[in-house]
Amino acid sequence: MGLFEFLKIVILGIVEGITEFLPISSTGHLLILERLFQPECLNNREFSEIFTVVIQLGAVLAVVLIYFRQLWPCYLTEDKRIIIQKNKVYLWLKICIACIPAVVIGFLFDDAFDVFFHGRRSTITVMITLILYGIVFLFIERIQKLRPIRYKTLGSIPMKLAFYIGCFQVLAMIPGTSRSGITIIGAMLLGASRGIATEFTFYLEIPTILGASFLKLAKYNFDFDGMQYAILLATMICAFLVAYATVNWMIAYIKKHDFKVFGWYRIALGILILLITIIF
Repeated sequence: MGLFEFLKIVILGIVEGITEFLPISSTGHLLILERLFQPECLNNREFSEIFTVVIQLGAVLAVVLIYFRQLWPCYLTEDKRIIIQKNKVYLWLKICIACIPAVVIGFLFDDAFDVFFHGRRSTITVMITLILYGIVFLFIERIQKLRPIRYKTLGSIPMKLAFYIGCFQVLAMIPGTSRSGITIIGAMLLGASRGIATEFTFYLEIPTILGASFLKLAKYNFDFDGMQYAILLATMICAFLVAYATVNWMIAYIKKHDFKVFGWYRIALGILILLITIIF
């Protein structure tokens, strides 16, 4: 593999790190770049599947690092006693309950979704979902100002609501939806504040991506050469570093801004994919 081909792959890792935790669909962006770049190594279907999994793992590890203190339920006291914080255990119960719908549907229909949304059909689906949920974001921000926010802290979110939020995450199996985007939409529709919806979404990404990655990785034997392993490692590192910066930026952004810009961006990206599909 030449240097130029390697750079194409690194760019894909960077884009994954930027887009995985923004509500703008990492799938849509990778689809455009893969169409434009046409990396040779991704012509191998098995390696392409593993590549997608690995860059997602790199991105989610950044969230684990950022939120480790908020999520790790144990701490060591000065007299060497291990204390388990009940509020964090309760938070993990909410996260696990919210993940149940995606785990069940993913386990039962993962292969079916891969087959159904493969190739050109996937491109059309991404275009539609980008535009559709872009419009939904604009609508959500409009009605959000007209009604009171019911849940302003993670502790105020009941178990039942966590499960309902998780049901929205199932829709992320449709390409172009954006896992973070649809979860944020669901949480805000159910009464969560913009900040809490975003934070809870980041938490859900951890077990969801790890679980989905495990299912994907279990299907393959990793019969790759040294260059392919180098590609996977380089893109994973890129995705991790860029995702770390992106998540920190997103946390600061939502304190002062709404999601309208992401809605308009999704609509524009959907139209761009339509044009690229027509031209290429």
